[in-house]
Amino acid sequence: MSLPNIWYHRRVAEGSAKACWICYKPSTTVLITPDNKDFFYICVGHLKDRGFCIADEDEVAATAARKRKEELDREIEKVKQEYEEKQKRRKEKRKEKEKEKEKDKEKDSKKADEDEDTKDEKDKDDKEKLSKVKDQPKTDEGPRVYSLQKNFYQMRLDRIRNAEIAKRNRERLRNPTNFPSVPSGDL
Repeated sequence: MSLPNIWYHRRVAEGSAKACWICYKPSTTVLITPDNKDFFYICVGHLKDRGFCIADEDEVAATAARKRKEELDREIEKVKQEYEEKQKRRKEKRKEKEKEKEKDKEKDSKKADEDEDTKDEKDKDDKEKLSKVKDQPKTDEGPRVYSLQKNFYQMRLDRIRNAEIAKRNRERLRNPTNFPSVPSGDL
C-alpha cells in the first residue's frame, strides 16, 4: 500500500480534542491524507517545526498573499471609517449652524436631533459589532498542506502496515478452516 506524503491541516471542535501524536497534549489540530485513510492529532507548534514537516511552497505563498490582502482590507476599512466620521462631523456642524438660524423651530429640531442621535448610536453599535467580528482571530492562518519528514512518514506507513497485518491475523483466527484438523487415527 502506498500512501502519498501529502497531509491536509484541519481543525476540530474544542470538545473533540485528542492527544498529540508527538507530545500527548490535547490538540484540536489534525493532519489527514487526501483520501482520508490516515489522520493524526498534532500540536500547532509541531507544524512549525521543520524537523517534523514541511509546508507546501505554493501554499506558503498563497497564505502570505492572503495575509497581505487581509491587512490591506483592514487599512481600507479604517480609512473608510475615518472618512465617514469626518462626514458626520461636517453634518453636525451644518446642523448646528442651522440650529442657530432657526431658533424659532427649536421643538422640531430637538425631535430631529434625538432621532438622528439614536440613528448615530445604532450605526456606531453596528460598526462596533462588525469590527469585533473582523478582529476575531481566524483559525485558518498558516499553510494547509504539509509533507512529513522521511522518518515520521515511515512511522505512519509502518503503523498502517501493522494495522493491516493485525486485521488479517484476526480474520485468520476467526476462520476455523485455517486450523489443522484433529487426528483421526488409532495410536
